[in-house]
Amino acid sequence: MRPNIEIIWFDSMGAKSSSVLVHGPSGSLLIDAGVAIMHRGFPAPLAAKGRWLEEGRNALLDAAGRAEAVTITHYHYDHFTDFDPRVYADRTVLAKSPNRYINDSQRRRAEKFYGHLKEAFCSDCRLFGEPSGLGPDDYPDPVDNLGRIDRWVIGESARRLETGKAWFRERAKAWARRPEMFELKSDRVRVEWADGREFSVGGMRVRFTQPLFHGEEYSRVGWVLMVIVECCGWKLVHSSDVDGPVIEDYANVIAEEKPNVLILDGPPTYMLGYRFGLDSLERAIDSAVRILEETRDSLELMIYDHHLPREPNYRRRTERVWKLASKLGVRLSTAAEVLGQTPAVLRYPGRKLK
Repeated sequence: MRPNIEIIWFDSMGAKSSSVLVHGPSGSLLIDAGVAIMHRGFPAPLAAKGRWLEEGRNALLDAAGRAEAVTITHYHYDHFTDFDPRVYADRTVLAKSPNRYINDSQRRRAEKFYGHLKEAFCSDCRLFGEPSGLGPDDYPDPVDNLGRIDRWVIGESARRLETGKAWFRERAKAWARRPEMFELKSDRVRVEWADGREFSVGGMRVRFTQPLFHGEEYSRVGWVLMVIVECCGWKLVHSSDVDGPVIEDYANVIAEEKPNVLILDGPPTYMLGYRFGLDSLERAIDSAVRILEETRDSLELMIYDHHLPREPNYRRRTERVWKLASKLGVRLSTAAEVLGQTPAVLRYPGRKLK
């Protein structure tokens, strides 16, 4: 039996999330059980934002109750829930390691979350140990292995590269000196660090990439894991938060998988000119176009959502992607539209915000 996906909640439905329930032959996997309220500038009344947040939470709780495993691709609150024991009780948690390739804020969130998990389900478990014994030089700089580094060689780009490398070295020092956090295992919960690993869930093969930048090179926001689910000749790729992807090598990872269903988080156009530049937008569009071109023979559905439908001009700003999908005959849609809904960001046209 081919697996199928059930859309749980996405940004296009009115609250920040990127969650699906993947049903396999003998069980289900819930990808990223988190939801967060939309930002202040989102064009909808506060009451509507609060209602969508509550609906998203209820949808996630219902989905968790039907899943045997839950993923955490990184520690942002639109990708995990801290803390509701109903999400994690009697389940396997396949999670991004909090020990390395993680920024400081996500490490703090992970410590708090696993402390709650330990208290609820694993009081006799040991959460912290000694530092790993690895030194800062034992953590390879991931930019060194990327194929498109030529753009960094002059001017401001070279300065960004130098600053980013310094930032990475400081993070590696922190990983070397911090206590290791252990996976938790009890009769009520089982936590597995997922980075670069493979698992079996509900008769499906579930693979995780090595940590990838959350956006462009040396993104201070941290690292994420992509999730690949396959069974019975069918494959899903869930990109988590790679912002488009901005980085060309990450587009290669997706294209080489040849998925049947791709859940691709789009570029955060709502932050253009603030935390997201026009150069990054063009890179993200180029990557999405290349993914469509190289997966046209396998791709049946691309859900282009998360980050992207947070401002009403998202479709115009990514027009090349939508036009190419139409030309190739690939179904490209937000999650809301898959469900027959108008994206939430378009439901209040012309609204003036104070």
